[in-house]
Amino acid sequence: MRRDGSQVVHVRESDAGQLLIALLRRLQPDTPASEATQLLRNHRVQIDGNLCEDGRRRLKLGEVVKILPHAIAAPPTAEDIRVHFVDEQLVVVEKPSGMTTMRHAEEANWSGRRQRRESTLADVLPAVLAKSARSSRDKQRRPARLPQVTPVHRLDRDTSGLMVFARTSAAERSLVEQFREHSIDRAYLAIVSGEIAAQSIESFLARDRGDGKRGSVSDPNAGQHAVTHVRPVEVVNGYTLVECRLETGRTHQIRIHLSEAGHPVCGDKDYRGPFGHKPLLDRSRAPRLALHAAELGFEHPLTGESLHFESRLPRELADFLRQLRRT
Repeated sequence: MRRDGSQVVHVRESDAGQLLIALLRRLQPDTPASEATQLLRNHRVQIDGNLCEDGRRRLKLGEVVKILPHAIAAPPTAEDIRVHFVDEQLVVVEKPSGMTTMRHAEEANWSGRRQRRESTLADVLPAVLAKSARSSRDKQRRPARLPQVTPVHRLDRDTSGLMVFARTSAAERSLVEQFREHSIDRAYLAIVSGEIAAQSIESFLARDRGDGKRGSVSDPNAGQHAVTHVRPVEVVNGYTLVECRLETGRTHQIRIHLSEAGHPVCGDKDYRGPFGHKPLLDRSRAPRLALHAAELGFEHPLTGESLHFESRLPRELADFLRQLRRT
């Protein structure tokens, strides 16, 4: 038991492959079996920092299961998705933190009930668009088929902010090509530890930097070229609100670059400083990963019009920033 009242278990070889519900019952032998189910329903179980409600999820070696003393916020739903722009070719939305962009290949065979329990943005967006269309036409009848949407890029589960989905094959091809050519204008807001100076960070990012995590490597042939332009916006009592503008868009690029520069993003549990050094402690008490996709600009795939969208810091991060100012 930790000081905060939580209980933490590191999944060992003997636990790998077992159901989560079995582990929870074993950890509480003196309580009714239903108590383990209540922990899941009351949002008191996390795996690797993410809320988990699925007792039939099989554990993997090295995962960290945490039982919280109190319930945490429920995962986001369709009601938390904000549509910024929609036409027949594409839709721009604001993804809430805590929701994955799309389903991974290994999740394709999940039952319908399990998929609904852990819905992705790609899962719920068609219904959001259909509901909006019904409201605009003042019709109550549900359409025979939900609108089709295709994600052309991703945001990390705990990152919030602007995303674009294609609604036609032609739009998908055009947007994918724009991402491939790095002509998409993308800027993120992040709150990081320490006072970071304006700089451009350039490296080669690999899937495994040597410890099983993504990171920069010295061999250009072993990684993908990645460039992040960092501009401090506000220094706040030992922390900095920064704007990160992407020249390339690699997986976890901003989080890795800021961490390797010695200024990890507040709330980041994976990247806590330069590889090979002792991980930097996060004393910020951030409510979640303090990273938000604040700007998105691209060329409309059909008309060629230049489109640009902006999004403010979500309330929980804005409140966190105000708290830092008062500290």
